[in-house]
Amino acid sequence: MSLIQDLLEQPPNLSTGSRYTVMNGVIYLGAGALLLAWPGAIQTLFMEPAFVGHEEGLIRMIGMTVAVIGWLYFFGGRSGSRQIIAASVVDRLVLVPAVLVPLAIAGVFPYLLITFAILDPLLGMGAWVLLRRKT
Repeated sequence: MSLIQDLLEQPPNLSTGSRYTVMNGVIYLGAGALLLAWPGAIQTLFMEPAFVGHEEGLIRMIGMTVAVIGWLYFFGGRSGSRQIIAASVVDRLVLVPAVLVPLAIAGVFPYLLITFAILDPLLGMGAWVLLRRKT
């Protein structure tokens, strides 16, 4: 089977947790694409200060990273595997706040990073609740 056919293959009947992970992937892909295409969105949406150096490039890199995470959540969720849901819970509840909160406290895009540090664990808790369901 070709790579494109593998990507477009219809998933089996997905659990609610898998569908939730797919939807999270769509949200992350959208957020990442926004930051990649329009780095100034952080000034408009999060009232961050104007860029003074090469921050626009850093925001584009963050956008690309978020989009890749969304891509992986999207296709991981479509696989129907409970492991991808569990893995996303661990990184969202532990790694994301542990890295983003100290950076925000240090003054690195504080509104953007605190928003991600709050919303991402909340989405992770939603995944955890759905993972605990047996269906």
